[in-house]
Amino acid sequence: MSTPTTAVIGAGISGLTSGKMLCDYGVPYTCFESSDRVGGNWAFGNPNGHSSAYRSLHIDTSKHRLSFKDYPMPESYPDFPHHTQIKEYLDGYTDAFGLREHIEFRNGVRHARRLPEGGWELDLEDGSTRRFDFLVVANGHHWDPRFPDFPGTFTGEIIHSHHYVDPRTPLDFAGKRILVVGLGNSAADIAVELSSKALQTEVTLSTRSSAWIVPKYIAGRPADKFYRTLPYIPLSWQRKVVQLGQPLLSGRPERYGLPTPNHRFFEAHPTQSVELPLRLGSGDITPKPDIARLDDRTVHFTDGTSAEFDVIVHATGYNITFPFFDPEFISAPDNRIGLYKRIFLPGIPDLAFAGFAQATPTLFPFVECQARLIAAYVIGRYALPPVEEMERVIVDDERRYTGHMLDRPRHTQQLDYFAYEFDIRTRELPAGLARATARGRA
Repeated sequence: MSTPTTAVIGAGISGLTSGKMLCDYGVPYTCFESSDRVGGNWAFGNPNGHSSAYRSLHIDTSKHRLSFKDYPMPESYPDFPHHTQIKEYLDGYTDAFGLREHIEFRNGVRHARRLPEGGWELDLEDGSTRRFDFLVVANGHHWDPRFPDFPGTFTGEIIHSHHYVDPRTPLDFAGKRILVVGLGNSAADIAVELSSKALQTEVTLSTRSSAWIVPKYIAGRPADKFYRTLPYIPLSWQRKVVQLGQPLLSGRPERYGLPTPNHRFFEAHPTQSVELPLRLGSGDITPKPDIARLDDRTVHFTDGTSAEFDVIVHATGYNITFPFFDPEFISAPDNRIGLYKRIFLPGIPDLAFAGFAQATPTLFPFVECQARLIAAYVIGRYALPPVEEMERVIVDDERRYTGHMLDRPRHTQQLDYFAYEFDIRTRELPAGLARATARGRA
């Protein structure tokens, strides 16, 4: 069987790892990247607008959990690298495995059309149209900002955290009354940075669901080095144990003045921050519940209080968007798209998605795991089950990984990496090889 020609959309971490595995398996491929550089979200100031990195950003996952298995992160890096070091790491990965020669920069995919007989026709930014047998979608899911819809109108400045760079860019925040909406990692980081007394600001933090705050260090070691779920014990049991121990780890959010979370620990993504509790406890940040309505410069909160603001920063997440597909063909309303093993869309056998998950503790080894399965599938050493079985497994996996989570767009793609990797390595890849062998493909 001939090896299918393959196109990869995007040269972020998902596109790079997919390309590396395709190279390992001898698959001819071309990666189409709208930017002039690799790195996607981690390319600070990315000219294609797909980076949400701000100037002071350090990754919240330690290098010990972050490294690709076949390209360890340098020992010289700190526990929590700066975004410039992550970009340097991805550049090194790209060059170490000769991936750059497969990438067409400044030539993104404008439109992807599936042909009636199978395969893909891609309209590209350079005006050309190219055909491929197989398509890997790796365009990321942290670049299309999602804004909440509050009643009323705010007449001050409004930005999304995606466009925040530093206290002077894109706005001069000094001396301003600032409302940060959200309580994820980006909201915490930006609120902390803008609450510096040197800026003479007044910073308020509004949250709908509140959040459990976890430290970055435990006993002097990165906290995520202590986090690992076990494949032989039900995840629900492991969550209960962690929930019992969490109050001893970092206390309840109410102690910092935050609203009581409307969920238990690990029923929503926790917020990792060392500085936020200190700023809340020092009075530098004022916590507030959800917004009830907007009125000119006045914001009314659900606790009956109100205050005036000059700027609102929405740190309210992202939409999963595929701008190159016709919406009636493939889309993800409310960030929901049912993918078999978070990769395959039932009924479209020449298409794979890479990186569309909110993997705990990190995305890096997750996409590396996915890439291995994608490459095995492309060369015929892995075969999919029947469509009906795929759809049943999608429902079961969603129940396993997200059934306990808050029903929010942010959590539709939540996933435990350790459980996922164990499933792919010990069950799915061997089962797929057996299916391929039975069909005479492997």
